[in-house]
Amino acid sequence: MREEYDFSKSIKNPYVQKEKKQISINIETDTIEYFKLLAKKVGIPYQNLINSYLTDCATKKVELHLKWG
Repeated sequence: MREEYDFSKSIKNPYVQKEKKQISINIETDTIEYFKLLAKKVGIPYQNLINSYLTDCATKKVELHLKWG
């Protein structure tokens, strides 16, 4: 083995997933059921589907415009 290795020309592993953090969030039952049905149609876990949807919103910097009654 070498005493030192040169990593100056190394590249980041493209297959490493981004770090995730487990949180608790209150989501209405109807909303969860919607995502569960949709997830079943596309064949992925509903948590992954919700994460993908939220990630897409964050990436596109979607701003929510609420209009109350």
